[in-house]
Amino acid sequence: MIEIKDCVMDYGENRAIDHVSLTIPEGCSYGLLGSNAAGKSTLLKLLGGIYRTTSGEVLVDGKSVWDDPAVKERLFFVDDETVQFSDMTMKDMKRYYSRFYPKFDSALFDKLVQTVGLPTERKTHTFSKGMKRQAVVISGVACKADYLFIDEAFDGLDQTMRTIVKNILIDEMLDNNLTVVFSSHNLSEIDEFCDRVGLLHAGKVLFDCELDSVKSDLVKVRAAFDRDVTISDFPELEVLHIGKSGSLTEIIARGGAEKARAAAEKLSPKLCDLMKLSLKEIFVYEMEGVGYDGSKLDE
Repeated sequence: MIEIKDCVMDYGENRAIDHVSLTIPEGCSYGLLGSNAAGKSTLLKLLGGIYRTTSGEVLVDGKSVWDDPAVKERLFFVDDETVQFSDMTMKDMKRYYSRFYPKFDSALFDKLVQTVGLPTERKTHTFSKGMKRQAVVISGVACKADYLFIDEAFDGLDQTMRTIVKNILIDEMLDNNLTVVFSSHNLSEIDEFCDRVGLLHAGKVLFDCELDSVKSDLVKVRAAFDRDVTISDFPELEVLHIGKSGSLTEIIARGGAEKARAAAEKLSPKLCDLMKLSLKEIFVYEMEGVGYDGSKLDE
């Protein structure tokens, strides 16, 4: 289990992480969502023990990740930049990581390299961005780390390779209880892959939740009433938004589908439909609920 306790990270006078606290369960696929400069990359580097917190602490199974080789053998960080591997071939990377990770699985490394079709003799500076990303993710999986942190996990991959890399990660999660934490500004990637998600903005966590839970709890009701209705007409719901388009009233509320339908039908609507919200709609309304504009989130 990962515990982030009241973490602050300052770069001089700039605060990148602002009193963040999170708990990430073991075996979870966790997505860090946010715009550029939200603090996602910095938080991942704190998780990997690459950066030291200005204050607060990051723990893995109760032990600090900072400056502890035994803990770091259980962690692997995939940076958005891969220039450090420019003069290495895949064979070089295999030798390099096997020195630092006692559980490194050479046979698995070879199998994954063959699966994605990476050349073993070419230096990685000749690879495309997507090939470089595949190379490092493969290395991380073969290291048999318990926790894999990936900055912009699927950036540079075409759809076929995204699917292959996701399947590699899912297999490790199912077979070896791998915990994957990755950053993205892309909602579809989060929706497809993650169990939980944390939304960062200006170094703060606006909310942290299980995706299935928030999807089932937040609902959209479209109904035609014989009068104008207000939030006060729905005391049993937590209404996040209410508006009218023509004869239809649209209500976004927290409380689940059955509760929302019952609340609407108490007012004897001429028409009442419940609709699922898209993931973007969920985040937009959640962000508005804490005073932020979420309309610019990427699909």
